[in-house]
Amino acid sequence: MSSTAPTPPPLFRPPLDGVRVIELAGIGPAPFCGMMLADHGAEVIRIDRPGGSDPLAQDQSRDVLLRSRRSICLDLKEPDSIDIVLRLVETADGFLEGFRPGVAERLGLGPDVLMQRNPALVYARMTGWGQTGPLSDRAGHDLNYISLNGCLHAIGPEGQPPVPPLNLIGDYGGGGMMLAFGFVTALLAARSSGAGRVVDCSMSDGAGVMMAAMWSLKHNGMWDEPRGHNLLDGGAPFYACYACTDGKYIAIGAVEEKFYARLIEALNLADDPLFAAQHDRTKWSRMKTRLAATFATRPRGQWTALLLPKDCCYTEVLTMEEAPLHEHNRARGSYVTSDGLTQPRPAPRFVDTEMIAPKMWKADSDRGSILRELGIE
Repeated sequence: MSSTAPTPPPLFRPPLDGVRVIELAGIGPAPFCGMMLADHGAEVIRIDRPGGSDPLAQDQSRDVLLRSRRSICLDLKEPDSIDIVLRLVETADGFLEGFRPGVAERLGLGPDVLMQRNPALVYARMTGWGQTGPLSDRAGHDLNYISLNGCLHAIGPEGQPPVPPLNLIGDYGGGGMMLAFGFVTALLAARSSGAGRVVDCSMSDGAGVMMAAMWSLKHNGMWDEPRGHNLLDGGAPFYACYACTDGKYIAIGAVEEKFYARLIEALNLADDPLFAAQHDRTKWSRMKTRLAATFATRPRGQWTALLLPKDCCYTEVLTMEEAPLHEHNRARGSYVTSDGLTQPRPAPRFVDTEMIAPKMWKADSDRGSILRELGIE
């Protein structure tokens, strides 16, 4: 009898294989959306600007957000360039732009014009404040867009100003990722009905939606204290970060009773009256002070050796340099390299499906092939 293992079935193609998207160059959330679509198989053609589009003047060939795109540089002030974009749109499923309201229209690339040429087009728009409203034409950045929905006010230590949470919430969570979700849902609708949609994605709206769970806590009387006194804002001693004696940090998330019990048992605090009532807020400050003093007595590695096996919602707080080297991330291949640049692997993962290996962007790298596809020599 042959012992040859059966041939595994072929992998599925990436889920957005066959989808073509035209993206106008921008910064932040719109490129993040384009990255997500490209990561999962969409052909994203980026219309780049001569001279680049990054106001920080960083080397865009090292910009992870731009990976896996085709690129053509066009001056959108020139009629011939606009004509090329219009011809590309006729071949596309979707269009991404991240300008302030009215800019695309002034370029002759507004939704009315494009959807007349391609009625099934998904026209995805990314702004800070939305296409309408009294702030719609005002400038801003992530910090501003998360400040009018309770989000920013909720983040930071007691008695101090709110802390900018990087630009993850407005730009990427409530912005680019929400735009990608909107794009795919509109694409599904367009494929079933033949009618395209305009997606009006506002970072302010998106960040507000991400606060839904906090509104649930508030309605249940579990989020009514000043910043730094609530369950998930660092007020609870069992949901906080602590410094170790080596200057490194750990994260404790022992919210549920069983995990809290394991934590205080491992720390020899189970018989201490201070820790007897987990949710007694009158003791939280003292409990946190005691835990801080405890964790400051040993280096991070020793706490990991003690607490990780206890399954009490304990982790190390890693730097960006440490993250790719962690055993869990290495086992899952959570980081990859392209052109020598370390970066997160595309997510989410699709079982039995080909993964798009990230490829770093190069300006105008596909001009010749794109123009030939349009019959322009």
